[in-house]
Order: sequence, then C-alpha cells, then structure tokens
Amino acid sequence: MTAIVEDQALDVLFRQARTYSKFLPRPVPDEVLRQAWDLAKMGPTSANCLPARLVFVRSQAAKQRLKPALAPGNVEKTMAAPVTAIVAYDQAFHELLPRLFPHADARSWFVGNEKLIESTAFRNGTLQSAYFILACRALGLGCGPMSGFDNGMVDATFFAGGNWRSNFLINIGYGDPTGLFPRGPRLDFAEACRVE
Repeated sequence: MTAIVEDQALDVLFRQARTYSKFLPRPVPDEVLRQAWDLAKMGPTSANCLPARLVFVRSQAAKQRLKPALAPGNVEKTMAAPVTAIVAYDQAFHELLPRLFPHADARSWFVGNEKLIESTAFRNGTLQSAYFILACRALGLGCGPMSGFDNGMVDATFFAGGNWRSNFLINIGYGDPTGLFPRGPRLDFAEACRVE
C-alpha cells in the first residue's frame, strides 16, 4: 500500500479528535460497534495473536454491575455514556494460534511460560485497543478511555472463572463537545524522539 490518506482523515483520527467525557443522547447501534471491531482486528499484533477482548456494557443492569468498581470521579460519566467497553485481554490467547498463525508452532512458544503469556497478552491487547479507538473515531464515535476503576472487582464481576483480565475502560458514544476541556499540550518530536 502506497496511498496516503487525505487531511480530512488525519483530522478525524488525530488532529481534531478529542477525548470525550460527555456524549449526546443518541444510542450506538450494535452494527457500528461490530464495524469498529472489524476494522480494529486488522491491525498488527505479534504472531497475529489478537488477545484483546471487549465487553460492551450497555444495559442498565450491566451498568449497575460495573458501577461499584468505578472510582468516584468516573461514575457519573460512565453511567451516562451510551456504551462502556471493558477492554480486556485473554490469557489463553495462545490456544488460538494454530488457527491465527499457522506458519509456525507459535502455541508452543507460550505453553508453560506465564510471564511471556501475560506480557504478550497485555501489550498486544493494549495495542489492539488503540486500533479500536481509532476505528471508533473513523466511524464518527467519540471515546473516553480511562483507568480509575478496580480491576479485581471488574474481573470478579464480568470474568469470574475465565481467562480474561481487564485492562482499561472506554466510554463510547457520539461526543458532546460541550464537555470538552481545552486540548492539552503535546511533546515535540525533539522532546520525545531520537534518531540514531
């Protein structure tokens, strides 16, 4: 691929995109969430391991289950968001590698190596979640990624007895610009990068 995206796409994805804490009273259709996943899953991960797992918390019953795990400053905006994604990673991701990466016996790299499983799942799951945020932006959604919750409580409530572990949360909806803070400064290339 040699095409360069137009400025409008760069604005939507990066330059004009913002972190939303307030959303318009407009539902997010399941089909849009599905489209966002279908875009995000195409991003690269090591050995195509794809460990990210998302739980879309939408119903009031599910929101009430999530609420006790939230830090006080995150309760109101999360309860008001049309959807909250619990971004998780699957610690058994390697069991799918025979299908996802058939070029080598990649599953054997991980079996019995809990440290490698954890670091690979966390790193690549986080990477996939960034792709998901960009996919949401590309589809007209606003995102409010956040920590500020009790991971253990979320895991016990939503993933008890399983292999998924929570990483962070993303409030998702059609962003309401009235809730935006002024854009924070960013580091210049010379402050954050070196070329050697």
